[in-house]
Amino acid sequence: MSTLPACPKCQSAYTYEDGALLICPECGHEWSANVVDTADSKQIRDSAGNVLQDGDTVTVIKDLKVKGSSSVVKIGTKVKNIRLVEGDHDIDCKIDGFGAMSLKSEFVRKVQD
Repeated sequence: MSTLPACPKCQSAYTYEDGALLICPECGHEWSANVVDTADSKQIRDSAGNVLQDGDTVTVIKDLKVKGSSSVVKIGTKVKNIRLVEGDHDIDCKIDGFGAMSLKSEFVRKVQD
C-alpha cells in the first residue's frame, strides 16, 4: 500500500512523488510533499502564498475580464474587506465601480498592513 496522501483536489489515491512534489496523474494537480493538506486546515492563499482571512485587503495582480460585460478590473485595483467562500472562485467582495463580485485567490495579492 502507498503511504502517500490522496490528491487534495480530486481525492485520487494514485498520487506519486516527483522530487519535492506530489503529483496526481488523474487531474494533474501538483503540491508540496512538505505541506499536509487536511480538510480541517484548508487555507486559502494568495498568489504569493500568503494565507488569506475574512476582512483582508488585497490587490488584483492581472487585468481580469468581467463576464457578461466589456469592463475590465485593472491590475493594481485594491479590494477591501474580502470574504472567503468555498468553490472555484473563493473570494467574495465588492469592487468600487463594479459591485459584488467573486474572484479567484490566484489573481490577488494580500496587502500587508
